[in-house]
Amino acid sequence: MVGRGRPRDAGVEGRVLEAAMTEMRARGYDGMSVDRVAERAGVAKTTIYRRWPSKAELVVAMIAGLRSAVPFEPSGDARRDLTELVTGIAATLEVIPTTLVADLTAAAAREPRVGDSVRALWAERHAAVTAVIAQAQSEGLLLAHADPGVVVDQLVGPLYYRLLITGEPIDPAYVRALVHSTLGPENKS
Repeated sequence: MVGRGRPRDAGVEGRVLEAAMTEMRARGYDGMSVDRVAERAGVAKTTIYRRWPSKAELVVAMIAGLRSAVPFEPSGDARRDLTELVTGIAATLEVIPTTLVADLTAAAAREPRVGDSVRALWAERHAAVTAVIAQAQSEGLLLAHADPGVVVDQLVGPLYYRLLITGEPIDPAYVRALVHSTLGPENKS
């Protein structure tokens, strides 16, 4: 069966997500308009709504893009894997405007569809990270009684705290100190 209509332009999604990011940076979630996103991206509003039925879904797609910018491929070396994850998140947070992170966080808190989608989006990543933490426990890197979910919070939460609350840098030295504080000193045997 032959598809009807024009084939999808592969570059449209990237242009729309970039336009949405620009619009969100400029106006925040509440001020973001699909009409302005369409205008910035040079597409019809219907093109956006065919891919993302609401502004909330469009924002979730933006967040998914941010998450995919920090790949997590466990290597079997738990310390290295967790260090690379925290380093990747920190590097991403250093280049994204703080106001954008704050607006995305607020949108997830205020808009149930965004919040539910963000939690679902991160659930798979969270499960992979907690599996690495369980591996670290079995290798004696972490105390056996530590809750893997809490350890994830201990590794990632401080990055957002620094970014959104204290404004202190999230540089490589801080990331090393954070991992060291959470996992303990590296065994160099």
